[in-house]
Amino acid sequence: MSRIFTTSVASVYPHYVNKVERKGRTKAELDQVIEWLTGFDDTALKGHLEAETSFEDFFADARLNPHASLIKGVVCGVRVEEVEDPLMQKIRYLDKLVDELAKGKAMEKVLRA
Repeated sequence: MSRIFTTSVASVYPHYVNKVERKGRTKAELDQVIEWLTGFDDTALKGHLEAETSFEDFFADARLNPHASLIKGVVCGVRVEEVEDPLMQKIRYLDKLVDELAKGKAMEKVLRA
């Protein structure tokens, strides 16, 4: 089992925020991306952050976007569409969306509109 599964989303979230803000994007845009992927609105996301929910429980609670399978590409040297573990794939989807947001991709493209 990967250590990231038991890591709290709250411990990683500030790194996501820093990554996108360094590239001129906003926390609100990051939260929009997270909501698109997981179905968690601001209140639900805040609740998970305050509860220090693990990635495992975070994604167990999520309603994954039906278009999440359209997320393709490489994160940390791994093709997200080829990740075999379902939980790790969801975590990589989130990483990929954060990367795309930070790289300045248009929100419609990030959200696979």
